Amino acid sequence: MLELMMSNPNPHPLLGLRATLVLLLGALVGIGAGVLTVLSGGAAASAVLAGGAAFGAGVLFFHAIIA
Repeated sequence: MLELMMSNPNPHPLLGLRATLVLLLGALVGIGAGVLTVLSGGAAASAVLAGGAAFGAGVLFFHAIIA
């Protein structure tokens, strides 16, 4: 296994830098929305739904503004 890794000195990354940044920021927005939903007294299921929706909206937003 180590020999295989050493034979390819420049492997291609799984995701590009931009895609990683967009998904990371989307995840942070989704987690924040979920935590705020729970702290406001919402149920766990509501927090998951709010977090998922915020993740999707965040990814679309950051995809549009990050060149």
